Amino acid sequence: MQTDVSHQQVYQLSSSAGLELLNVQAEAVTYQGRPAVRLIEDYQADGSAIALIEGSDFQDGIIEADLVGGLIPNAPPEGRGFVGIAYRVQPHARAYECFYLRPTNGRAEDQLRRNHATQYIAMPDYPWQKLRAEQPGVYESYADMLPDEWTRIRIEVAGQKGRFFVNDAPQPCLIVNDLKMAGTRGQIGLWIGCGTVAHFRRVVVR
Repeated sequence: MQTDVSHQQVYQLSSSAGLELLNVQAEAVTYQGRPAVRLIEDYQADGSAIALIEGSDFQDGIIEADLVGGLIPNAPPEGRGFVGIAYRVQPHARAYECFYLRPTNGRAEDQLRRNHATQYIAMPDYPWQKLRAEQPGVYESYADMLPDEWTRIRIEVAGQKGRFFVNDAPQPCLIVNDLKMAGTRGQIGLWIGCGTVAHFRRVVVR
């Protein structure tokens, strides 16, 4: 599952081996011609829906991933295909930071929904609701994307500063200058939200 190239770690995610599943169900699939891991939230459990990459250890650096977010049948009205990467994850996901996408917002006809296409959170103290209420527009932004299609993301983390890139854009779509867990080490996790079916492949960490 893992390949080391100098200071680079590559997690191919061609199977669910090597993942610690927390409130998610996982299976190996081929999606749009690419081997991947499919994640669906386990509605029988409470807490964040994350598959932790066993053996990962991250504080500062770069994380790249290919992922897809879509809606399950009968998804709740608030479903957006939430999908992203959590990092600095503490044991059992008791705390973590995360950059994620709301793919159905990317080309919505409503401009406010478009403005909420990407998001930063730091759980459990800084969920999106708190950040949006206290500092509207600071921790979320627009990026072009589609649900049910492969999207490439890149997260750059250095201390308190985070930069989030979507689909190989040369400039970040979201900049966070006050990451809430600066100085903390932890695992990397594949993160999904309510009403989502997600696919992940090839996470690269540098």
